[in-house]
Amino acid sequence: MIKKVTKILVVDDEQDILELIRHTLNKEGYEVHVAANGQQAVEKAKKIKPNLILMDVMMPVMDGMEACRQLKEDPETAELAIIFLTARSEEFAELAGFEAGADDYISKPIRARVLLSRIRALLRRNSGSSAENEVVKLEFDDLIIDRERFVVEYKGKSLQFPRKEFELLSFLASKPGRVFSRDEILENVWGNEVLVVDRTIDVHVRKIREKLDDLFIYTVKGVGYKFEG
Repeated sequence: MIKKVTKILVVDDEQDILELIRHTLNKEGYEVHVAANGQQAVEKAKKIKPNLILMDVMMPVMDGMEACRQLKEDPETAELAIIFLTARSEEFAELAGFEAGADDYISKPIRARVLLSRIRALLRRNSGSSAENEVVKLEFDDLIIDRERFVVEYKGKSLQFPRKEFELLSFLASKPGRVFSRDEILENVWGNEVLVVDRTIDVHVRKIREKLDDLFIYTVKGVGYKFEG
């Protein structure tokens, strides 16, 4: 049974959608908070620290993409799980969502059962990600991956990674030298219940490489990626 203390912040400028989602989530026992635009979302997220944010993209004042970027860049909110719920279903829009730091992207209209399934899947992965790893700190030359604190230290400096970038780096680094296929990466980092396009992996790898001077993660053409410490 889902506990009442699980907090979800729903962000949408359409009042009827807010009320519909609020009603659906309340019936499942979630504690629901709402915001009408990205600016309100950022302010409320910092105040209530929700377990998950369900956010529209196209909104006045501040859109969802910008709100997501601000939340992911702030150390206090960088680890918050964010799902975009939007009418924009084009692949480029989905990739832009992951570029901004989102954990999942769901196109409208969507059935309540599917929405709840995706929410539960993301909450399960986030709550269990640290406990499932026996080794909490991976150390290499100039690079430390602290799984317990969700912090990456590179050349003596602490870097804040969005959750999915951190999980991808941590997964590849758990077995240096091993080549992981795209299917293995999607299954272990995103999970079977989250639908993402293959290029999502490429986007996250590129962003990790930018932060680590193009080192550590290497492409194996036709197969996938590997980590070399």
